[in-house]
Amino acid sequence: MKNLTLIIPAKAEADSLPNVLEEIKNFDCSVIVVLESSDKDTIKATENYNLKIVYQSGKGYGNAIIEGINNVKTDYLCVFNADGSFDPKYLQQMMDTCKNNLDFVFASRYMTDGGSDDDTIITKLGNFIFTKIGNIFFSIKISDILYTFLLGKTESFKKLNLKSNDFCLCVEMPIKAKRLGMNFTDSPSYERKRIAGIKKVSEFKDGLKILFYMIKSFFRII
Repeated sequence: MKNLTLIIPAKAEADSLPNVLEEIKNFDCSVIVVLESSDKDTIKATENYNLKIVYQSGKGYGNAIIEGINNVKTDYLCVFNADGSFDPKYLQQMMDTCKNNLDFVFASRYMTDGGSDDDTIITKLGNFIFTKIGNIFFSIKISDILYTFLLGKTESFKKLNLKSNDFCLCVEMPIKAKRLGMNFTDSPSYERKRIAGIKKVSEFKDGLKILFYMIKSFFRII
């Protein structure tokens, strides 16, 4: 996987990031960790690992991913969280699938052989609703629209011209990929329980933002 870069948004992940970096250190791929320059504890946690640090010029999870994408030099990239919930054992399978004339492969917790140790009733219900909206409004045929574990061609990511600095990015990516006529599929993945800290997603606040984003996208207001 020499032609793959992992983009790891890592705001306030000093407790979990070293475990993630240790787990992927023997994978033959590049690593970009994206964080804020003021996050000294997380910066310190990257010491002794072969990676590139990108300091955000803006704020937010989406902004971290966008700035990471802009710094990728390999042909493929994968968004990979710093909390330990994403299992790197799926990377080779996703890479092999993507090389079969696809632009993106979206990991899914809701396919056969998928699952989650970190889902709650609220997040599972919310994801079901948003995935249905994606299917109905935009004909996006994936089963887990809010899961940001995805791998794809770097040139395809850059063609999306992503704008969302917050968690709306998770739906902006498949919506734009569909509208641009790109080829993508989903692949089963098991989400592990995060190692430390708390989720940065506010289930209701961010859920409403994502809903309004999808509505505005449907009516092409944005």
